[in-house]
Amino acid sequence: MFNEGREDTKAGFVAVVGRPNAGKSTLLNHLVGEKLAMVSKKAQATRKRMNIIVMHKNTQIIFVDTPGIHEKERLLNQFMLDEALKAMGDSDLILFLAPVTDKIKEYEKFLALTEAKGVKHIIVLTKIDHAKQGDILKKLAEYQKYQDRFEAIIPFSVNKKVGKEQLLDEIAKHLPDSPWLFDPEILTTDNIRDIYKELIREAIFENMSDEIPYESDVLIEKIYEEDHIDHVYATIVVEKETQKGMIVGQKGSGIKRIGKSARELMEKFAGKKIFLDLHVSVKKGWSKNKDTLEEFGYIVQ
Repeated sequence: MFNEGREDTKAGFVAVVGRPNAGKSTLLNHLVGEKLAMVSKKAQATRKRMNIIVMHKNTQIIFVDTPGIHEKERLLNQFMLDEALKAMGDSDLILFLAPVTDKIKEYEKFLALTEAKGVKHIIVLTKIDHAKQGDILKKLAEYQKYQDRFEAIIPFSVNKKVGKEQLLDEIAKHLPDSPWLFDPEILTTDNIRDIYKELIREAIFENMSDEIPYESDVLIEKIYEEDHIDHVYATIVVEKETQKGMIVGQKGSGIKRIGKSARELMEKFAGKKIFLDLHVSVKKGWSKNKDTLEEFGYIVQ
């Protein structure tokens, strides 16, 4: 273990959940102080769980970033909902992110999903910089009828830097006494291949509209790591020839734009140069086929 002989340490897993676009990845990147989780203004960008480690005083908090809670539509969406539900069941504590503009019915849906899991939760009232003080107080009052169900409710704003210390202190209170479970120097248990894949996916989300980001994925074919540069060879997989044409763009303009955007994200993360070799291929109906989903690492129960 990694507690270096200390006996007063705590550690635990905290699932971060909420509807798509509730601000989960933005909050986690803010807490860890690095760009690790995928951020997009488009809903349902996150597909798999990702562990993000934050050291706070004597506590190691392993946050689990999850896909947004939403209705099952196709197989890929089913996998994403299952990922969120598993993370909640496996954790010591749940953070439920509730944008201040949301109706309370989103929280009621969450309560119905988690009732049987018996895991304590904290409500994080996000995006409070988009609301007036009176509206924030009114929203806090609405949640009070459920005060016996949650441990705390904490208003939070990444932009105004409000709530970070209070939130981390509150989380630490509810985690078990334990040696640290991971090296305190690392920020995530994900490997570099998974992180580069997510950063390329983020570039697709930011540069493509309509269904393309949802019907595409990324395969990292090879990575050669050197001290000053990483060579990354990757393929963007889409479902239709028309989508391939849109990603490639006129005279390759689309793929160049995505490649430039992805390379900048990867270089910022890695702190070194990235050589990115990006191609596009078509795999018809991959997001609706169980076997193909498994090739991409999405195991559907």
